Amino acid sequence: MSGASNERGRAGMTVSTHEVLGREVAMPVQIRAATAFTSMVSVSAGAAQRLIDHTGLQVLRWRPGRAVCVLVFVDYIDGDLGPYNEFGVCFLVREHGRRGGGVLSDLRSLVRGQGCAYIHRLPVDGDFTLAAGRGIWGFPKTLAEFDVDHESPVKRGSLRADDALIASLEVSKGVSVPDSPSATTLTAYSHLDGVTRVTPWSMRAAQTRTRPGGASLTLGTHPFADELRTLDIGRTLMSSSVGAFTMTFGDAETV
Repeated sequence: MSGASNERGRAGMTVSTHEVLGREVAMPVQIRAATAFTSMVSVSAGAAQRLIDHTGLQVLRWRPGRAVCVLVFVDYIDGDLGPYNEFGVCFLVREHGRRGGGVLSDLRSLVRGQGCAYIHRLPVDGDFTLAAGRGIWGFPKTLAEFDVDHESPVKRGSLRADDALIASLEVSKGVSVPDSPSATTLTAYSHLDGVTRVTPWSMRAAQTRTRPGGASLTLGTHPFADELRTLDIGRTLMSSSVGAFTMTFGDAETV
């Protein structure tokens, strides 16, 4: 359970704070050290849209009938919400104010990096981050068990809940990408308890490696895995690993 309040900071600026499980969380939330690996896969646009229709958002298509789903394992090493593991299932979507448009327009948005991320599933392995994620941002966090290797050249992660395998993901070593001198600003959507929210965040990544393809996904017997099967997951478009990154999360706003 969380509650929000506002107070004046040292410079006279209004600072938002939230109470989560008896602790105060001041905004923006800082992630000082984390690592991740991810697979961007092609999925059925129709199936993905049916999963997110209730949000009012629309998926971006990279070709007729196909959308983009991002699967990501993250190890949060040092941050305001404590250390924890996370697995995300995200769809690349249009901005909530933009509806309609053709495949060419969608593809142009993807190429220009103008797509937004709708966070559809977000299992974690910590009670505090679970409560904070759901209470502050409306992120659909649930508890799960993780077995993850972020250190080896081939990154590996598996996820279990209710004594059943959800998914296992392997990401091969990619080509080194130069570190960016500036932070990347991202827009994330979430939907919880009938409310769609948008959260801005910024990320500065280092030690990034990427490549076309390069990932292998195995689905288990959990209902979450069955939901992923309905997406008709096709080829891996791109896979990446990020050796070190920092992030800053702002407050969520209702769409």
